[in-house]
Amino acid sequence: MPSGQAAIPGVLTGIGRATALAFARDGTRIVVSGRRDDEGGKLVAELRDKLGVEAEFVRSDVRYEDDVRRLVDQTVARFGRLDVAVNNAGTEGTPGPVTEQSPESYAATFDTNVLGTLLSMKHELRVMQAQGHGSIVNVSSTLGQSGGAGACRRRRQDGAVTNGRLVALAQRASSAAAVSRASAAPRSANWRQRPV
Repeated sequence: MPSGQAAIPGVLTGIGRATALAFARDGTRIVVSGRRDDEGGKLVAELRDKLGVEAEFVRSDVRYEDDVRRLVDQTVARFGRLDVAVNNAGTEGTPGPVTEQSPESYAATFDTNVLGTLLSMKHELRVMQAQGHGSIVNVSSTLGQSGGAGACRRRRQDGAVTNGRLVALAQRASSAAAVSRASAAPRSANWRQRPV
C-alpha cells in the first residue's frame, strides 16, 4: 500500500533526485518536476521500472506561478491528494565577486531560490489546508547560514529559507500543514576559495 503522495520540484539531480528515490523505496506515489523533459522522463522510468511506484513527470519552472499551480493541481488530479511536498528547486547562478554581478543575474537566482519556494508553498498550502493535513520541506544550502566566497547572491536568498523566514510565514498561514526546512552543504570542496 502506498504510504502517500508527494510532489517534488527540482528533482532531476542531486538531493532532489535522491529524495525522489528515497520516497519511492518507501512506496510513495510521486510527481516529480523540473525544467528538463528528457531527464524527467528518465527519472520517472527508473521510479516505475526499477522501484515499482506510480510516478509522473510534470515540466515546471518554479519561477512561474502558472507552472507551480499546474504542478500541484496535476498532482492532486493524478493521486487525489498531496501529503508531502519537498521544495528542492534551486540554483547557484554564476559564482563570482559581488562587483561583477548584475541586477539580471541576481534576479534570475532570486526568482528560483526564494520566489520559487514561496510560490510552491502558496499552492501546496492551498491544497493541504483544504484537505486538512500535509507536510512541506524546503531545502536550501548551508550558505544561508555561513556564507562562502563568491556566493554573494546565494547567501541572502538561502538565508530567507534556512533562517526560517518563509517557513514562519507558511506556519502562520496554516494549521493544517507542517512546514519545515533542511539545509545541504555545498557540493564543491573549493567553494570557500572563490573570489569575494
